[in-house]
Amino acid sequence: MNARTALRLGCLVGISALVLTACSGGGEAGGGSASEPITVGISLPLTGDFSEPGKGIQRGYEAWAAAVNSTGGLLGRQVELRVLDDQSNADRVVADYEQLIAQDQVDLVFGPFSTRLVVPSARVAKEYGMLFVEPAGAAAQVFEQGFDNLFYAAPAVANDHYNHLAEAILAMPEGERPRTAAYAAMDDPFAQGTAYGLKEKLEAGGIQTVVDQVYPPNTTDFSSIAAQIADSQADIVVGGTQYQDAVNLIVALQQLAYQPKLAAFSTAPTNPEFSKAIGGATEGIVSPTGYTPEAPYPSNVDFVQRYTAQFGSPPTEDEANAYTTGQVVAAAVQAVGCAEQGECQQRLVDWLRNNTVETVVGPLSWDAQGRPQSAHLIQQYVGGQIRIVLPKDTAEAELTYPKATW
Repeated sequence: MNARTALRLGCLVGISALVLTACSGGGEAGGGSASEPITVGISLPLTGDFSEPGKGIQRGYEAWAAAVNSTGGLLGRQVELRVLDDQSNADRVVADYEQLIAQDQVDLVFGPFSTRLVVPSARVAKEYGMLFVEPAGAAAQVFEQGFDNLFYAAPAVANDHYNHLAEAILAMPEGERPRTAAYAAMDDPFAQGTAYGLKEKLEAGGIQTVVDQVYPPNTTDFSSIAAQIADSQADIVVGGTQYQDAVNLIVALQQLAYQPKLAAFSTAPTNPEFSKAIGGATEGIVSPTGYTPEAPYPSNVDFVQRYTAQFGSPPTEDEANAYTTGQVVAAAVQAVGCAEQGECQQRLVDWLRNNTVETVVGPLSWDAQGRPQSAHLIQQYVGGQIRIVLPKDTAEAELTYPKATW
């Protein structure tokens, strides 16, 4: 018997009374007393490489919990979040979810930020038979691990984030269409997935790749990569980025006076600090997004109002995906009528496999591997404001090409 198996058996013995109560009595409270909170275990990168988006995910979870508790909780019980800092470390995230499930005996778990952390934590959740809904693991490898308990709480997986942009570029008249592209991507499954999903489609359409660089997650000096891109004079620059790496790369490109006709960066442009960090030169920058605060979905209107009152500014995509995670789990809990470890978890999984959930990012349903069955929007800074520009039937502004200088 290995240590993890022993730990799990200890956990099961410790919660046997709770599971038996839930299975024999059912009941609206899902096996717990109405006076006891439903505990949700979460590990997030609050420090380290992914700390900025990690804090956004935390705010989204907190907003969801506050909204649920203000309307009576789940199954008549208040929700309590238990958040640990995994320090952007895969080993630490495994230990965190082991602690939350086996020692703290939380009722439910939500996923962390980043594919690098989602995959190992999902393995822990699967071993303990826990439903695992996550807000930020969109790389292809997440859905190739055999996780039958995992659901991604966003509209599309990483490789499909730029589909609408690829279609728009390849539909341009021959004389206007860009001819060359430069790619720089963090050595991270999600970041590379977004950049290379676009790369694959543009190459198939005849747009030549002139720079293709992958860099470690802790890279801070982008002078060499920026020099290669500037020397290539690529028409398009695409960054498979998180946050600080995108900022550092853009600043390095600005210093070299490189002016692309189009600049696309994943994740970073949705951060409220992004514009200030690159000196306000955001005009024309493009990024994919699974969320806009202006979306008319009923729960989103309420979410934006509540979140803004709670945190002082409107939510961005990270916060929305975290909030969506809560909505997805809550829908299953309310439908099934339970929220605890044991047999209840499989019932929650089975319900989500066969139902659509209305969320702040729109209606979500999933394939057998947990992939959402929708698409991302394309946003761009237009007139100093970030606006949806693709697809055209949901656009708030027209795509600007070529982009303004930065």
